[in-house]
Amino acid sequence: MKFERSSGILLHPTSLPSPYGIGDLGPTAFQWVDFLEQSRCSLWQVLPLGPTGYGDSPYQSFSSFAGNPYLVSPQQLLQAGLLQPGDLEDKPHFLTDKVDYGRVIPWKVDLLRRAYDRFVQANFRELGQEFENFQEQQAAWLEDFALFMALKDEHGGAPWPKWEAPLRDRDPTALQEARKTHAEAIRRQKFRQFLFFHQWKTLRDYANQRDIRIIGDVPIFVAHDSADVWAHTDLYYLDKEGNPTFVAGVPPDYFSPTGQLWGNPLYRWDVHARNGYQWWLSRLRAVLQLVDIIRLDHFRGFAGYWEVPASEPTAENGQWVPGPGKEFFASVKQGLGELPLIAEDLGEITPDVIEMREAFDLPGMKILQFGFEGDRDFLPHNYPQNCVAYTGTHDNNTTRGWYQSMPESIRDFCRRYLGSHEQDVVWEMIRAIWMSVAVFAVAPMQDFLDLGSQARMNFPGRPSGNWTWRMPEGTLKGYLAKRIKGYNSLYARGLEEVKEPEQQPESP
Repeated sequence: MKFERSSGILLHPTSLPSPYGIGDLGPTAFQWVDFLEQSRCSLWQVLPLGPTGYGDSPYQSFSSFAGNPYLVSPQQLLQAGLLQPGDLEDKPHFLTDKVDYGRVIPWKVDLLRRAYDRFVQANFRELGQEFENFQEQQAAWLEDFALFMALKDEHGGAPWPKWEAPLRDRDPTALQEARKTHAEAIRRQKFRQFLFFHQWKTLRDYANQRDIRIIGDVPIFVAHDSADVWAHTDLYYLDKEGNPTFVAGVPPDYFSPTGQLWGNPLYRWDVHARNGYQWWLSRLRAVLQLVDIIRLDHFRGFAGYWEVPASEPTAENGQWVPGPGKEFFASVKQGLGELPLIAEDLGEITPDVIEMREAFDLPGMKILQFGFEGDRDFLPHNYPQNCVAYTGTHDNNTTRGWYQSMPESIRDFCRRYLGSHEQDVVWEMIRAIWMSVAVFAVAPMQDFLDLGSQARMNFPGRPSGNWTWRMPEGTLKGYLAKRIKGYNSLYARGLEEVKEPEQQPESP
């Protein structure tokens, strides 16, 4: 798919301000869209939107199809009558600068339980019909996911290979009995998904009406402890107890001297190929119900991926194994038509990766920070038009933090290249990618705020303490929107006009 010259901001919904410990899909999310429009940015990039599992990572989700219920807005539930003001009076004291998942999750789960109980007890006729329609439309994944989550709760959160064998192995009689025993818990899980999808659709429609497109993220691999793997064990390399025999990762690189051991089970691509990659087609269709453009994470893994024996403590002792290659993307294009994909082609890139990307005319990624560290392909004067330029991503340090951590030789080169003083270097790096020929230019919100390392979103290879950063309350100032708008106007990346903000629509 050919993209038009545009710009955007990377900000995950969990990072939005809100009174409830975590960013959500409530009023601040709509204010955020208004800010994008006032800035003349037409792209909003997010991380994966699924329910988070290990390490609170959006890249370790319990499902590739479900939404994250912790993003559901209590204020929208209050407005819809699913909560009463008294339901929010026991709100814990939440931090405002970061997400404390240990406090947020139990409180949010209890809040969603109260919303479901009120839904059951009261007569929400119109909402009830919408819920029934949702269950019917999403049944292909929702049935397995809701049962999976109900069984996880029943087993104290234990991963599915630890369940008793009949449930672990999906014995039909055991599953039928479980559906009867846990019918109410299953319906509650479905209702949480309904609330997420309903609220997200309202927000996405609000953005699309303002000509703002959302860039979503699809991790190449899925979490082992997920409904995806439990319901489709034949698609992965697993032993008879359901444990991975080989896991995913990357060899030693810029981010980690011992590589990154992700631990995700590896696909049996031969099985996927025999059934026409139907699971992947379903997955991509589902994501495109939520977003407009997909950033395909670890694109090089489709050409070849790093296979590590599950017994290894690090990713050092692995091997490269061929991926599905161009056949996969040909099948996707045949099934979905034009591919609104961005190829995350970072890391060890070989000629076959470039050939695969170019064969389908997919834009790759350019990280400006890398350019000053020695890889001149990442400097703007070397960009092709068909690429997406970033100052950095969620996996990088903030640009201010990066600059402060670099030796003086790199800082000096950076200043001379940009023609910048030290205090202006972050905005000059934003300017450099905005003025480049790259079709898309995107920077994390932390860079527009010129924040240091304390605002970093993720440290690859660090198992905990990530994904917590939140944008300070009152950040979306008019002068900031005006400055970004100026760049968009100067470098022909902006929306044509700004419409008057409309009243936010009601949403559960």
